Formats: sequence, structure tokens, C-alpha cells
Amino acid sequence: MNGKPTAPLLRHARSLWQRVAALLRRKVLFRYRLVLITLVLLAVGIGVGAVWGPPGWFPPSAVIVTVVAGGLLLKRKSLAFLLAVDAAVLLFTAFSLDFAQVGPGLLVTIGATAVVAYLLSGVRERLGMQGLSGERMLLELRDRLRAQGELPDLPHGWGGSAVLRQAGGSSFGGDFVVSMRQGDRLEVAVVDVSGKGVDAGTRALLLSGAFSGLITAVPSAEFLAHCNHHLIRTALGEGFVTAVHLSLDLDSGDYLLASAGHPPAVQYDYGAGRWASTDAKGVVLGVMPETQYTPVKGRLRPGDAIMLYTDGLIETPGEDLDSGLDRLLEAADSAALQGFGEGAETIVDMLSKDKNDDTALVVIWRD
Repeated sequence: MNGKPTAPLLRHARSLWQRVAALLRRKVLFRYRLVLITLVLLAVGIGVGAVWGPPGWFPPSAVIVTVVAGGLLLKRKSLAFLLAVDAAVLLFTAFSLDFAQVGPGLLVTIGATAVVAYLLSGVRERLGMQGLSGERMLLELRDRLRAQGELPDLPHGWGGSAVLRQAGGSSFGGDFVVSMRQGDRLEVAVVDVSGKGVDAGTRALLLSGAFSGLITAVPSAEFLAHCNHHLIRTALGEGFVTAVHLSLDLDSGDYLLASAGHPPAVQYDYGAGRWASTDAKGVVLGVMPETQYTPVKGRLRPGDAIMLYTDGLIETPGEDLDSGLDRLLEAADSAALQGFGEGAETIVDMLSKDKNDDTALVVIWRD
């Protein structure tokens, strides 16, 4: 008899808990009220402990923890309320302790932290994200961009290497690589967005997705023209883009190479034992509508290689590009002896040293 009422009681308790949890998720957690209440109680507890608690256990400076946490987790209105509570707690502590533990230095430090926290909260609120979700989104975008720049697996007898370095060790930059393989056809584009820093990195993130979708959706000979149309429609005067596009038949070694204002690709001739510039030329992307990009034809024989790169490897202020290209060819000669895979990293290390510019280099070779 005693066990019979237990089951309905448990069901009632479980139902009550589910309703309470749903209410918390809908009314409190979603609106950050629980976080606000917790931080307010923590700030008040620090003030009370500083006045009546054991000496040294509740320093008034601990209020700064609630300021930082509020900047990360609260919206601006909630944060403003929390900062008002923190100010009241500090004033109460200061007058209660005759300013023994709350001096001008502490007030200035907490005030400056509060201003920074409020500004950060405003940025996060504009993004619609709180906490560290914005940073996680950027990290995911960075990882996607890096993964997109990796070359696809190539069949036996072929090799490829791609190296991307951003200026100043940044995770984002204006140079990127898109590539795709469909059967025996390899498509690779090396792109350089004008500008530097955050603006160039933001445009590169947007364009990398668009160019990646176009690279296999349109005929190879029309890829750069479609990229130009996309930029004309969407760029709205944000700047130009240079690019070089390689379409390679992995069965025969024949390729099409087109350029849009980009430094000339170079090809290694195994028989002659030297590198030579290719003749592909064209207008930069995003400047002139209805521009045609005529590809040049070539062939990679066993032992040959082709190298695509951005101007960060050859451009030096106060020096013409021909001198930079000569240095690149010298470094590429060493890479041919070292092996194209390891040599690509060596080339970038040598030529990007002491330069504050984004760099990208792709080498495709035939064994």
C-alpha cells in the first residue's frame, strides 16, 4: 500500500521539474536574467564580506570579476544595471571602511574596465552573440578557409603543395586558394584581394565561398569572366582583385592558364632544367565589366612543374617586380633540387621574411 502512491508522486514531481526547467530556459536563461541575478548577488556578497567578513577574504577589487563577466555574458541594458550595482557596492564599501581599501587607483581601474566591458557588450549585441560564441564563429570560418585552400588528392604520378601565410601572423588575410578536382580535371585559383588587414580578410572570406562555387560550375575558360561579373555586381567600389586560374588535365598534362592582373605563373621545364614565365595576362577583376580573359595553353611533362603565387613573394617597396621575380626564380631553382613539396615551404620562408604582406604559393608537379 505504501508503494502505490509513490509512482504518481514521482510523475507529478517530474512534470513539475520539466515545467520549471522550461520556464527557466524561456524566461530566464534566454534573457540572461539568471546570469544578471548571479552577478548582482556576487557583487553584493563581495561588498558585504568586505565590510563584515573576515579581513582579507573579500577584497573590494574582486568586483572587477563581475564587470568582466558581465561584459562577456550580458546585453547592454543588463550590464548597465550590473555596473550601477557595482558602483553602489564600491561606494558602500568605501564609506564603511573609510576608504581604507578603496582608493582612486582601484576606482579608475574598475571604471576603465567597465567602459571596455560596455563597448564589448555592444559589439556582441550587434552581432546577436554573447559570451565567446563570436570568437568560435571566427575560428570556424578560419578553419573552413584553411581547409578550402588545401589541394585535393591527386592521382599517382602527380603532386601538389599549397602554402598560405598571412601578414603579421594573423589568422585572416587577403590571399586565398580555391581548388577542386573532378575526375581527371584539376581546377586551382590563387586570389589576392586588394587592401590589408581586417577589410581584406573579410572580403577574402566572402569571395572564397563565391569563387569556390564558380570554379566547377562554369566552363574553365570562363571562370575568371564569371568572377569578374560577380565582383562588378557585388563589390560596390570596395577594390579590385587579382587572380590566376589553372585548369589541368591530369591524364594528358595539358592545361589552360588564365590571369587577371596577377603576377605571371612560372613553369619548370625538366628537360631544360630551368623555370620560365608564362604569358597569361588580363585585367584585374572588379574594374571593367564584360572583360574577356583568354587562357594560354601549355603542357606538363614528367618532371615538369608549374607555380602560382601572389605578389607578396616578389613585391618589395622601392623595387620593381622584375627583381622580385628573379629572386623567386632563384629560390625556385633550389626548390627543384630539394623537391617541390618541401621546396614550396622553403620558397615562402625565404621570400616572405621581413615582409608584412600576405603570401600564397601553389606548386603542381608531375613525377
